[in-house]
Amino acid sequence: MMRIMPIIKSAKKKLKVDKRRTKVNRVYRNRLKEALKTASGKKTKKALQAAYKALDQAAKKKVIHKNKAARLKSRLATKFKSKV
Repeated sequence: MMRIMPIIKSAKKKLKVDKRRTKVNRVYRNRLKEALKTASGKKTKKALQAAYKALDQAAKKKVIHKNKAARLKSRLATKFKSKV
């Protein structure tokens, strides 16, 4: 697959910024996935708090939408209540 490289100067800058943002977003997304896996697996209060923190950070950095973060937090809380 051939990638088209930008010709215009502003497009080159945009590509640079996008690559940098992608790296940052990947970090937050991976943290989020790990926190959610441990929270749904362990179902401890600490794991739940870590998942909430990861969700809030991802929403703040606009990696995920704030409503999605709220929905996932609600579902985690429901799972946690059913376990206890």
